[in-house]
Amino acid sequence: MAWECGSTTGRVVAGGNGQGNRADQLNYPRDVIVDRARDSLIICDNQNKRVVRWPRKNSTSGETIITNVECWGLTMDDNGFLYVVDYDKHEVRRYGIEDTQGAVVAGGNGQGNHLDQLNNPRYVFVNRDHTVYVSDLSNHRVMKWMEGAKQGIVVAGGQGQGSALTQLSYPDGMVVDESGTVYVSDCGNCRIMRWPEGTTQGSIIAGGNGLGDQANQLNLPTGLSSDRQGNLYVSDHHNHRVQKFNIDQSE
Repeated sequence: MAWECGSTTGRVVAGGNGQGNRADQLNYPRDVIVDRARDSLIICDNQNKRVVRWPRKNSTSGETIITNVECWGLTMDDNGFLYVVDYDKHEVRRYGIEDTQGAVVAGGNGQGNHLDQLNNPRYVFVNRDHTVYVSDLSNHRVMKWMEGAKQGIVVAGGQGQGSALTQLSYPDGMVVDESGTVYVSDCGNCRIMRWPEGTTQGSIIAGGNGLGDQANQLNLPTGLSSDRQGNLYVSDHHNHRVQKFNIDQSE
């Protein structure tokens, strides 16, 4: 769905033809990005185990570009490389144009909690240095993998599942700003956390007031995005809404 700023209704831009595996259908899409260079959407079509490219204009169907992948999250770097999280294989792969195999850039050493492993990874973020950040869901941490590294660094959580400021509970959507500060949907705690680079604990910047549907509450937040004005957009999953929070960077 696409929602114009200020609009009260959206419009279908991909799928919308029922659940299925045809070229004009999707089955539990988990993430989507815009490839502006090719004027298309790239979609994690999770239950069809594929990544689909869907033209933004005058198109009624998509094209499968990657198969056999339990895709949950994806992103693209400035050079057009695509990064795809494989939830089932516990890894992140980077794909070039027309590349269907990809190369592992995080995880890929089986399911586990060692620094070279991931456990049900969800979302991925890549900065200008091609450093990869991954929300490592079942390890309750966010990992940072420098380009070419054989293992990652814990940058948020990693102290077991919990609600203390040093902990996360099933971290999900995530973005990272230019200073290396991590913003993460702490799904199990119904809050959004901010972790400045190099710190051992985070701070609550949205939610954290118990599970609920009030303006200061969240109900299992998942996806997270940001804009140039410093706003965070939260997929408030069980409230069936998207919340917008203005974050004061000076706090």
